[in-house]
Amino acid sequence: MKIKKQDIFFGIGILIVLAPFFIFDSVYTIYQFLNAHYAIAIGFVKFAMLSTLGEVIALRIRKGVYYDSSFGVLPRMLVWGVLGAWIVIAMKVFGAGAPMLSDYILGTNGEITSAMKGSFSIYKLIGAFSISLLMNTSFAPVFMTLHKISDTHILNYEGRLSALVHPIPFSQILSQLNWKVQWNFVFKKTIPFFWIPAHTITFLLPSEFQVLFAALLGVALGIILAVAANK
Repeated sequence: MKIKKQDIFFGIGILIVLAPFFIFDSVYTIYQFLNAHYAIAIGFVKFAMLSTLGEVIALRIRKGVYYDSSFGVLPRMLVWGVLGAWIVIAMKVFGAGAPMLSDYILGTNGEITSAMKGSFSIYKLIGAFSISLLMNTSFAPVFMTLHKISDTHILNYEGRLSALVHPIPFSQILSQLNWKVQWNFVFKKTIPFFWIPAHTITFLLPSEFQVLFAALLGVALGIILAVAANK
């Protein structure tokens, strides 16, 4: 893929949006406050922006353009926002429950649960891995399938916003999905080789950065899959 003027302008636009968080302490302080008190709402915004950004970059890699009317940027953003809020909830549920389960199984008397609030240690690594393993082997397949269904529904309406007010024909789309690809690639390869290791890192980070890092992983995976598809 050759670098074009549109790529330079696109990159500059992203830098302009992100720059205030690094230049002005007050902007970052506001972000921390909102993230601490309105985590689900901020999760909606993070995933709506960053995960859609990943899909837009993937579109550029696949088709050579950042915008395609049938792609449906706005409906995708809204869907990603809702999914992002769901991810935040899942991260909190598994983040609290998985370390407790690990303590119970390993008989570590709360060491793993306590370690999740501290600096890096072997107990924290075990806890982070357990969260990622449980979340990605139970929540993730349902999430990925629902995301594929919503994507297909938006494409069926040629990217129009009206797709979001029409009922999704779940049974019809489910019957048309390429389950060979969904199972052999999406589930069997991306979950163990990408998502479980990546989310282990996620849960080793301070809590205020976990959702942001998870959203950035979506950008990374979108780009990786687009490059792989082209090859």
